[in-house]
Amino acid sequence: MKFQQTLSQKTMHVQKISRFFMFSMYEKYKKFIPKTKNIQIIGTNGKGSTGRFLALLLLEQGCKVGHYTSPHIFEFNERFWLNGKITGNELLEKAHEELESVFLDDVKKLSYFEYATFLAFFVFKDCDYVILEAGVGGEYDATSVFEIDFSIFTKIGFDHQDLLGKNLDEIARTKLKAMSAKALINKQETKVLNLAQKIAKLKQASLNISSLDKNTIIYPCVQEYIQKYNLATFLKDNLFLALEAFSKICAKNEKELICSISNLPKLDLKGRCEQISQNIFVDVGHNEMAALTLAEIFKEKKVHLVYNCFLDKDSYKILRALKPIVKIVEIYEYESKDRPLAGSVLLENLEKLDIAYQKFEQIKKDELYLVFGSFVLVENFLRGYNER
Repeated sequence: MKFQQTLSQKTMHVQKISRFFMFSMYEKYKKFIPKTKNIQIIGTNGKGSTGRFLALLLLEQGCKVGHYTSPHIFEFNERFWLNGKITGNELLEKAHEELESVFLDDVKKLSYFEYATFLAFFVFKDCDYVILEAGVGGEYDATSVFEIDFSIFTKIGFDHQDLLGKNLDEIARTKLKAMSAKALINKQETKVLNLAQKIAKLKQASLNISSLDKNTIIYPCVQEYIQKYNLATFLKDNLFLALEAFSKICAKNEKELICSISNLPKLDLKGRCEQISQNIFVDVGHNEMAALTLAEIFKEKKVHLVYNCFLDKDSYKILRALKPIVKIVEIYEYESKDRPLAGSVLLENLEKLDIAYQKFEQIKKDELYLVFGSFVLVENFLRGYNER
């Protein structure tokens, strides 16, 4: 497949964000790019599940929907969800051929994520709505160059400081400046909300702060949905945000939302505190905010934490957040070509925090395991687990 050959020539890891290249490519070819109604989701955590919940809600409404998400666990195809299914190789190949016929040799100049983002519009060209999950960036993200009809901001916290900013103000500003004329923001720290409102005023944007929560009449239905499919409790907040976005986009009242929840199929997104066996949970979170959420979920338990991380991650803060629930850290070793693993830095942080650790060997039936880290770690663990 040509699209697979193209991917093999690109590196998945982004070392820096090119602020103007993607814009120049879009301006050069925008008249050839399929026009769709675009919903962009930006934030630190919860983008994937919020986007998928919204995609499922729109699909149940009878809309044609594409959901572009990243990264993937097993296959590149996972990034392209179309009308309830992961896109097959044939459609991706056809989309690649259309993209290549427009971009010609410029396809080679695109980064892995830039290529995938442009490809998404040819995959989703017949959709009523395209939901775009931003990558690591905000204002300069590859997904931000397109015309956005509605912006959704999940919780914003510390991550990718080397690319986005050294403190929360800088990170939030980078993300929030991508705001479109209509926007919805989840509950945030006060200074993030104040900044969001200031940016909305400067842009003359209509910004709504999420108000759906456990105090609304839809809460029992949301609770029942989470319990029915045995989903992680933190997904309730992401479902509330998706429901509110759905209500704004499709003009639904709370009674209509209750009906929508009753018809909502199970979330089909892997690795979100997913229980894969009686004693194993996997989660693709990889920052302090995600770690704090898991510490709350497992607060009454002690887990064997199967963990490793890249050198550019703050493993000290992540492990500090998880320490109250950790019985022992089992370091999962895997090959990483594009990014160096934490190695000795991880061991030093475990020593500083006085957390017991050992090399991962095997799963014991009488212990509870939490596999936590990047998509790469989860992919390697799941492949090994399936083989075993």
